[in-house]
Amino acid sequence: MEITDVKIWSERWRLAALTQTEMIRLGLFAVMLGMAYVLFHLQGNTIMPEVYSRSAFGWMFFFWNSEVMFDGADYSHGYLIPFVSLAVIWMKRNDIAAAPKYVSRMGLAIVVVALLCHWMGAKAQQTRLSLFGLILLTWGVPYYFYGWKTAKHLIFPCAYLIFCIPLNFLDTISFPLRIFAATASTSILNGLGIAAERSGSAIYSGAAGGFNFDVADPCSGIRSLLAMTALTAVYAYFTQKTLLKKWILFLCAIPLAMIGNMARIATIALVAQAFGERLALTLYHDYSGYVVFAVAIGFMVAIGSALNVNYREVWQQWKHANLSPISSSSA
Repeated sequence: MEITDVKIWSERWRLAALTQTEMIRLGLFAVMLGMAYVLFHLQGNTIMPEVYSRSAFGWMFFFWNSEVMFDGADYSHGYLIPFVSLAVIWMKRNDIAAAPKYVSRMGLAIVVVALLCHWMGAKAQQTRLSLFGLILLTWGVPYYFYGWKTAKHLIFPCAYLIFCIPLNFLDTISFPLRIFAATASTSILNGLGIAAERSGSAIYSGAAGGFNFDVADPCSGIRSLLAMTALTAVYAYFTQKTLLKKWILFLCAIPLAMIGNMARIATIALVAQAFGERLALTLYHDYSGYVVFAVAIGFMVAIGSALNVNYREVWQQWKHANLSPISSSSA
C-alpha cells in the first residue's frame, strides 16, 4: 500500500470518528430536550395546577394572555422576546459556527445548577425560579457540548429570555410609583403656571371647573418600564462597543420610562385644562402612551449616540482647529 493510500484511509477514519462523535452529541442533546420537556412542561408548575396546568409554559402563557394583571403590569410583550433571541442567534451564526467545539465540564456544572433551580422552584412553588432554571439550562447545554467559545456568543440571547418571565412581584411597587408620578406631575404643572394639588394619587386643578383625575394602576409606569428595559437591552447590545456602555444605556431605560410616564400624566392635565376633561381622559389618554414612548425611544437613541462619541478625538480636533491658528499668529 502506498503512502498516499494510507493518508487517504487515515483521513477517512478521522472523518468517520468526528461524525460518530457528532452523532453521539446530537443523541445526548435530544435526550436532554426530552428531559426538559418532561420537567418543565409536564412537571413545571406546582402553583394551582388546576388553574395554570402542570406546565411552566402554561403558567407563563396565562400571564402573557392576560392584558392587565394584578396592579396593571402588562406582560403581552413576552411573545416577542423568543423571536428577538432567535434573531440575535441568527445574526451571530457565523461566529458560533467558527468557534472551536469541545466538551466543557463547567457547562455540565451549569446544567446541574439549572436543574437544582427547577427542583427548588417546584418545592417552593415558585414557577419563576423554575423558568429561570430553564433559561440557565438553555445556555448550559450548548456550553457543555460545545465549550465556552460557543457559549459566550449565547450569553445575551439566553439572558434576554428573562424578559419572558412574568415578574409580577414588581407590582408591589405600583402604588409607590403612582404616588411618585402624581407628585412629580403636580410639580411640573405648578412649574408651568397651572395650579394643581395632589391628594394621594389624585391630581386636582386649583381652578374651578378644571381637571380632576386619579393616577390609576395602569398609569403607574410599570408597563412602560418593562417595555423600555426590554427594548433598550437589545438596542444597547447592538450599538454599544463596551460592556460598561451597554450597562449604562440599559440602566438609562429606568429613568427614561419614569420621565416619559410623568410627561404623559402632565400632558393629560394640560389637555384637560385646554380642551376639557372628557377629551383628555378618553381620546388623548388612550393614544398619548404611544407618543410618550416614541419620545423615550428618541432619548434612548440620543444617549446611545452620545456614548459612542470619541470625546478625546473630538477634543483633539477642536483644539487643532481653534488653537493652532492662535499659536501660529503669536509666533
